[in-house]
Amino acid sequence: MAGFGLPNFGQLTEAFRKAQQIQQDAQKLQDELDAMELEGSSADGRASVWLTGNQQPLKVRLSPELLADGAEATETATLEALKAAYDVSTGTMKERMEELTGGLNLPGLGG
Repeated sequence: MAGFGLPNFGQLTEAFRKAQQIQQDAQKLQDELDAMELEGSSADGRASVWLTGNQQPLKVRLSPELLADGAEATETATLEALKAAYDVSTGTMKERMEELTGGLNLPGLGG
């Protein structure tokens, strides 16, 4: 009664080993992403925002010249810097996840 389309025990053991390794690597990656400080700046460089690799806000820097230009200019530049930081952060996360999974098309990873 061999067959039934089931993998042999050695294949199952190897699959579990690989799954465990990916889980350990994923936790290590999460820790690395949490420790990152990724900067995004407005086009004129007068506003900067830093996020972790997991999109957690860290800090904001606004130049005195920008603040002197008033609330609207400050809001616009800050939003621009935040969007830039978010793009850097999500791009870094995606790139690192693709490295971790070896290009596998896993559900929920935007692949």
